[in-house]
Amino acid sequence: MVLRILIGPASRCRPLSLLIAQKRLSRLGPLIEAAPPGVPVYVAAQAVMDAIVGFPIHRGVLALGLRPPEPGAQTLLAALAPPALALVLLGVSNHDNMGGLFRNAAAFGAGAVVLDAACCDPLYRKAIRVSAGASLAVPFARLAAGEDPLATLAAAGFTALALTPRGQAPTAGLARPARTAILLGAEGPGLPDTILSRSRTVAIPMAPGWDSLNVAAASAVVLHELTRPAAPLQEPPAGQT
Repeated sequence: MVLRILIGPASRCRPLSLLIAQKRLSRLGPLIEAAPPGVPVYVAAQAVMDAIVGFPIHRGVLALGLRPPEPGAQTLLAALAPPALALVLLGVSNHDNMGGLFRNAAAFGAGAVVLDAACCDPLYRKAIRVSAGASLAVPFARLAAGEDPLATLAAAGFTALALTPRGQAPTAGLARPARTAILLGAEGPGLPDTILSRSRTVAIPMAPGWDSLNVAAASAVVLHELTRPAAPLQEPPAGQT
């Protein structure tokens, strides 16, 4: 999946070279043939690949890509045509969570992900793998040090929805503004009070005794709620009004 995205038209990263285990070559042949012209493909025995990587890499596929240029956050957000949806991540430093967040962003059609300076790299290999390649395709930008995320969102015409267990409104039935940004913080501390006190806060309704989800799971819930089509109106049975 990751290789398919890297060499496909949706990738924002240009593939530079591929390294394939000998035992995987025949199966991956059609996919490799779809790589852009001029991308070298190297083949090695499994033991050689394991020595290069430093552990047994069972999937037998390595690729090198060129990072895309990263625009400023305000530039990226302003370029999104409405209806626009973005994730804004503050302090998310776990690569598994980062990958899950990008995968959810791609799955629900978010146009961009904005990261603060404390977030980990979505193009770290584990984040790419967990994202199923989505971090290669979903545009992202990083806020400059000291840049106010809420001011940046407001300048681009976005309504900020801050997700927190203490949210004032439930996510269920949430109306979606034309330009919506979902703010998510790291597990544990969550979003800082300086952000929550200036934002419209929302919470996911849960069973008694539970107040939070993994941040990637929480993003899936709120993204689904904001992107699902409205239920169609049903005609009453004949003879009833």
